[in-house]
Amino acid sequence: MTTIESLKYRYNNLDVFGKIITINVIVYIVDVVLTSLFRVNVVKYFVMPSGFGDFILQPWSLISYGFLHSGFLHLLFNMLFLFYLSRAASNLFRTKMVLNIYLLGIISGGLAYLAVSNIIPTNFFGTKNGFMVGASAGVSALLMFIAIYMPKSEIRLFNTFNVKWMHIAIFFVVMDVFRLMLGINQGGYVAHIGGYILGYYYATQLVKGKDIGVGFERVMDSIVSWFKPKSNLKTVHRTSKASSRKSSNSKSSDKSDKQKKIDIILDKISKSGYNSLSSEEKAFLFDASKDD
Repeated sequence: MTTIESLKYRYNNLDVFGKIITINVIVYIVDVVLTSLFRVNVVKYFVMPSGFGDFILQPWSLISYGFLHSGFLHLLFNMLFLFYLSRAASNLFRTKMVLNIYLLGIISGGLAYLAVSNIIPTNFFGTKNGFMVGASAGVSALLMFIAIYMPKSEIRLFNTFNVKWMHIAIFFVVMDVFRLMLGINQGGYVAHIGGYILGYYYATQLVKGKDIGVGFERVMDSIVSWFKPKSNLKTVHRTSKASSRKSSNSKSSDKSDKQKKIDIILDKISKSGYNSLSSEEKAFLFDASKDD
């Protein structure tokens, strides 16, 4: 197996957030090489512009800016947070739902940045033709979602002590508001707040039993299907109506029982935290997330 084939194999075996992190790293390396060695600035067509007129000319930037970073530390910080937050959320929820929160957070952050930069005088961001990059808004949405939906969930830092995600969220919200008031990187912190709002709203609605990301998920699935190769092969399978009806009812019953068990476990988490689950319950949730 060649090196390229080996790398391709490893990439294909990553989960969706592992692939997102890999893409972010590759894009950053390519950007550094092109700008430093060849003086070519390709990423300017994918950044989030502050001007509404510029945004109309590149609407894809509402998502593409979330895959660009202004420096190594910027990239490292965002990707580390994304790694731990996506793992914490994906152990309990469908991977697609966690992806919805992340992407909707990026979109909400971009819209917040665009709105503020066009409503408030241009000197708010210190420059008339500013732009924004970074996955921070999506990361902020995931952080707030976990903090609100699972306030007792924790992360172990440096293998020495546990910290609640809720406390981490409070710390960053306070810091972002403080730095926003000081005029430091205001555009970026406006985007963070847009992500926080999305994560908070997603969590509070999910507690009520409403997944606000379902419509967005359908749109994304539809877009992805455009790029999937279509097969001309057709499979025909005949079954009697009675057998088909019985099989359908059985599958529906199994799915309903599984969802009821998931709801009971999630309710337990919201009241007592993830650590209150038994090993069997944790294993059940993990298997359920893989099935989705």
